[in-house]
Amino acid sequence: MRSLSSVKMVGGNFLSVILLMEIIVNAFIFGVDGLSMNYYLMSCPFADSIVKNTVNSALQDDPTLAAGLIRMHFHDCFIEGCDGSILIDSTKDNTAEKDSPANLSLRGYEIIDEAKEKLEKQCPGVVSCADIIAMAARDAVFWAGGPVYDIPKGRKDGRRSKIQDTRNLPPPIFNASQLIQMFGQHGLSAQEMVALSGAHTLGVARCSSFKSRLSAVDKDLDSDFAKTLSKTCSAGDNAEQPFDATRNTFDNVYYNGLQSKTGVLASDQTLYASSITKNIVNGYAFNQAMFFFDFQRAMVKMSRLDVKEGSKGEVRQNCHKIN
Repeated sequence: MRSLSSVKMVGGNFLSVILLMEIIVNAFIFGVDGLSMNYYLMSCPFADSIVKNTVNSALQDDPTLAAGLIRMHFHDCFIEGCDGSILIDSTKDNTAEKDSPANLSLRGYEIIDEAKEKLEKQCPGVVSCADIIAMAARDAVFWAGGPVYDIPKGRKDGRRSKIQDTRNLPPPIFNASQLIQMFGQHGLSAQEMVALSGAHTLGVARCSSFKSRLSAVDKDLDSDFAKTLSKTCSAGDNAEQPFDATRNTFDNVYYNGLQSKTGVLASDQTLYASSITKNIVNGYAFNQAMFFFDFQRAMVKMSRLDVKEGSKGEVRQNCHKIN
């Protein structure tokens, strides 16, 4: 007959195994940062569909907003992490991120506001603005013809938004090495950087972002395309040039353009000019499915950057101001 101490030992060991299994399962489901695909399953089960329907309705009216939503997510995550800080309005005591020159062309704020308003009616105080941005970008990619993917939820909204922090956004004049270094600081590889740059398959660039390429001979700029860019800029700094020939369709045409030296921004064309990233561009130009696969994985990884949890953040009642 077993002694009482041995029974206790077996029981203790069994309990330890159960606890260990629970930790492993939770890590798998929720991820190391506490995010979960099913984060709102019990607290706001229709969160995903409310955001998706809001995005789809808005893009039906204005397809050009897809590019804006994706860019908003990127600009949010690269500053203070994915915490909705891009949405905060400036006050008399603070100039916020959104008023930085790097962010003045961002669009789609009204879509986030509409989704937030609907979610607050359905489940008040539950869904963060940061999560809405991430979900909206995901839905915009798919609406425009890109890959379908899901993102983990559970981000809290940050309480800091300062214009000076936007110096950490990659400028349109960066070369490949500088881009690799900046993305690397966020744990993103050169391959992931090139894949994420493919978001420029949607949208436009303003003349002010590329006119410096026209003032000198640029060996990486097609001469005929240079004339096109010059014509665009003749209408002023705010004149817009599509990144590629299918500005509202998510595809790999952006990479085909780099191969023919018709990348709009210097930071686009450098991806083909650099020996480090040229073969990645060639791969995506040849194989759209590979681009889609790598893009969605990179987007999910980016969506986890420096997320706020628990008391480190909050769920804003109004996305434009801290509670």
